[in-house]
Amino acid sequence: MIGNISLGKSFFHCISYCLEDKRQLTEEEKTSLSQSEKLQHRKRAEVLEYSKCFGNKYELAEQFKDVRKLSKRVEKPVLHMSLRLAPGDTLSRQQLIEMGRSLAKEFGVSENQYLIILHKDTLEPHIHLVANRVGYNGKAASTSNNFPKMDGFCRKLEKEYKLKEVLSARRFLSKEQRLIPRNDSRKKQLSTDIRKTLEKAESYNAFDLQMKNLGYTVLKSRGISFIDNKNVKIKGSEVGLSLATINKILQLKHQLKITQAQPKSTQNVGINSETQHSVTESETVLLQILLTNKYQNSPAAKIEKELSGLLNQLLKPEYIEETVSQELLQEAKKKKHRFKIRH
Repeated sequence: MIGNISLGKSFFHCISYCLEDKRQLTEEEKTSLSQSEKLQHRKRAEVLEYSKCFGNKYELAEQFKDVRKLSKRVEKPVLHMSLRLAPGDTLSRQQLIEMGRSLAKEFGVSENQYLIILHKDTLEPHIHLVANRVGYNGKAASTSNNFPKMDGFCRKLEKEYKLKEVLSARRFLSKEQRLIPRNDSRKKQLSTDIRKTLEKAESYNAFDLQMKNLGYTVLKSRGISFIDNKNVKIKGSEVGLSLATINKILQLKHQLKITQAQPKSTQNVGINSETQHSVTESETVLLQILLTNKYQNSPAAKIEKELSGLLNQLLKPEYIEETVSQELLQEAKKKKHRFKIRH
C-alpha cells in the first residue's frame, strides 16, 4: 500500500479534483479508455462517506471555509491524503470506508469535516480523504512527522488486512537499507519499451515517433526525459539511457547497415557443395571454425558486439523485486564498518 499526504490552502480546488473526472480527457477519450482498460473514466469518483458536511463541491467548500475561520493562524487548512493498494490487492467497499476512517483518526481529524472518495479510473483501487485541519473547537490538527506517520500507518494496514507488503520510501529507511536496490515497475517498463524501440528504429525521428505511439511524451534538450500516460516524468539517465547513448546506438546501427551492404568474403560465408566433396568431415569442421573466427574479427561483428552491449545495458537491473533480506543487511553493515576503519 502506498500513502500520500499534502497540505493546501484551497478547499474548493482540492474537492473539485477529487470529485471530478480528469479535465485533460475529452468525452471521446473517456469512452475509448473505459472500453479498452475496463475502467471507469466517466464519473470516476464515488463519495464513500461524508463526515460533518454535505452537498456539492461549492456547498462543501463553503462549509469547510466557515469552520476554518475559527482559527486564523492556520495558513494551510486543507489536509489531502490518499491510499493506493498494491497491484493485485482488493478490498470491499466497506473495508475501504473503514480504512478511510482509520486514516482520519490516525491524523487527528476524525471529529472534523472530511470526505472519503473512491476513484475508479486506475487498476489499483485508491481512496482520497479531504479533511479540514481546523475542528469545531478551533484547534488545528498537527502536521508534525506527517510522512513517517503515513509510512507507518500503511505498514500497519498491510498487516491488518493481509495485503502485499510494500517497501517504505527510501527517506524512512535506515542507512543500511538505503544501500539495497529496489524494484520500480514504472522504470522497468520504460527501460523495456526503450530497448524494443531502439531495436526497430533506424533514426532518432523514428525512435521519437515509436515512443510517442507507445504513449510517452519525449522531451529532448541537452538530455532526454520521458513522460508516461500517468504524467510521471522519468529522466533517461534514471534507466541507464542518456541522449549520447541513444545517438551512439543509432549511429552504430547505421554503420552496421552500411558495412553489411558492402561486398565481403568474411560475412555470410559457409562451405559450398564443391568444398564439401573435396574435404573430409574433420576438415569440414575445421574450415567452418576458421570461417567463423574470421567473421568474429570482421568490422560488422565488432559493431554488432558493441551495439548488443549498449542495448543489453538498458535492461541491466538497477532494482530488484525481493524484499530486504537479513543477509543483505548484515553484509551492508560489514561494508560500512570496514569503510569506517579505513577512514
